[in-house]
Amino acid sequence: MLMKEIHSHERHQFEALFKQEKIDRFEDRFKILEAFLQIEQHITVDSLAAILKEKNLPLSSDFIEDTLELMHRFGFAQKNRFDDGVVRYEHRHLGQHHDHMICTKCGKILEFKNDQLEQLQSQVVAGFGFHMLQHRMEIYGICADCQKSREQQMPLHAAKPGEKAVIRELVGGSNIRLRLLSMGLRVGDTVEVITNNGQGQLVVAVDFQRFVLGRGMSQKIIVQPVDQAITK
Repeated sequence: MLMKEIHSHERHQFEALFKQEKIDRFEDRFKILEAFLQIEQHITVDSLAAILKEKNLPLSSDFIEDTLELMHRFGFAQKNRFDDGVVRYEHRHLGQHHDHMICTKCGKILEFKNDQLEQLQSQVVAGFGFHMLQHRMEIYGICADCQKSREQQMPLHAAKPGEKAVIRELVGGSNIRLRLLSMGLRVGDTVEVITNNGQGQLVVAVDFQRFVLGRGMSQKIIVQPVDQAITK
């Protein structure tokens, strides 16, 4: 079914269900649906409110959120909350499924569908005698555009959770260098970033050993992402 036909079907379904359930302010809610169907991306309540305002439809954020929640309840919208904690909504077209890749640097959300992966998931589930009702996959990483613009070497505090990087240099005074070396962090080691929320301490691992580092100390450790190190 073409997307134009799908959206036409969604409109008819929306009208039938919302009127059947006697949902108030139907006309305003239908305008929200119309705007939502024109957006081919994951959108927040505030972003949708701004788009509606540009269309001379200044509806309150509370009303828009209430409508999106109703659309989620009736199966017109999918509600997502990725690692940043922000609630985003996207189209939910019946009979269609996709998963997500989320860039932890720029926040870009990429949708993908892989039939082989879906079949493999079904086989794994069946192997455990488990009956799958629904599932979702979220892959966090760094998109191609961000990789291109990324520096070859950077302070450890700039690395993202889950990233692996090779220590290229220890900078700063001799006391800092000796302290890092005494902890077991040396040039050439591959570190995995366990947690890094952009402030406060980092937790990293080398082999099977965890290390807690302050922001100041992590700035003294210059690393290179493993994928870049391999190509050099």
